[in-house]
Amino acid sequence: MTDSRDEPLVLGIETSCDETGVGIVRGTTLLADAVASSVDEHARFGGVVPEVASRAHLEAMIPTIQRALKDAGVSARDLDGIAVTAGPGLAGALLVGVSAAKAYAYALGKPLYGVNHLASHICVDQLEHGPLPEPTMALLVSGGHSSLLLSSDITSDVRPLGATIDDAAGEAFDKIARVLNLGFPGGPVIDRYAKEGDPKAITFPRGLTGPRDPAYDFSFSGLKTSVARWIEAKRAAGEEVPVRDVSASFQEAVVDVLTRKAVRACKDEGVDHLMIGGGVAANSRLRALAAERCEAAGIRLRVPRPKLCTDNGAMVAALGAEMVARNRVPSDWDLSADSSLPVTDPHVPGHSHDHDHDHVHEVSKENLYS
Repeated sequence: MTDSRDEPLVLGIETSCDETGVGIVRGTTLLADAVASSVDEHARFGGVVPEVASRAHLEAMIPTIQRALKDAGVSARDLDGIAVTAGPGLAGALLVGVSAAKAYAYALGKPLYGVNHLASHICVDQLEHGPLPEPTMALLVSGGHSSLLLSSDITSDVRPLGATIDDAAGEAFDKIARVLNLGFPGGPVIDRYAKEGDPKAITFPRGLTGPRDPAYDFSFSGLKTSVARWIEAKRAAGEEVPVRDVSASFQEAVVDVLTRKAVRACKDEGVDHLMIGGGVAANSRLRALAAERCEAAGIRLRVPRPKLCTDNGAMVAALGAEMVARNRVPSDWDLSADSSLPVTDPHVPGHSHDHDHDHVHEVSKENLYS
């Protein structure tokens, strides 16, 4: 029988980029996942505009929190803690989330947990496939990150094995979509066109796969340039660009490198599980090739459903619930947003165990929150 203390009820707030995400989790059970996206407001600029994102978070925050509480069927007073993405991400966007989390935590007299965006992307898999194995090998691929991470404890120990040295995978998708005039964001639309194309039609380069190259680092800048030049040459010659074949061949070059390096890392480290997270993990070809290669290598693959791969509040709540369950020290009230928070810091603990939460609770019960 599960001890109810192992099932903390936590609300998570995610505002690292252009999604205002609020999730509510009880232990490893997802109760609500409310998202307000400002992606349409950025589309005409061909990318995320930080000031536009921050303003959108500000407007969406309270309604999204209220929607999550309603969806979960819980009262704010019932919560055991408030978790929020403290970094990495866009500084202004992060500040909106951190400020909101502080206000709610203070008013409710609840502990505050500033958590890491990347560690949250790993932890979200618990909501779908149960507790993470320890250690867990994670391949995180998104618009801002391409990383191979090894975690023996998601609340305190995340070790980077490799990362992108230039463009992240998601960034490359966005840039190639722009060159092909397919709009923003690039990932979903290239995935769609690639399904009707030939991945072997054009041989594009696989970055950092030579014998002397770093085993686990990624580089997509050369690939992006190669694809862009190929397209430009076709146009200069007055020929039609085969959008579907270009999409399929480009996508194959990206996912080939990602999966090859991830499987190699699992073998080298003796880990028999691979978790894939981040927005690009929603890519259908990445999921299929990873499944194929993991099966061949005897590795168990864990990939959350696409909605949990993109930025969301559920992942933040999942990591927050794990922090509460493992009695990690809450963050201080002077918690700040850190746009370059290292993945080696899964959360930002306070300086002491005395957080005056009991005192705050006494005040808030009467005065601060109705």
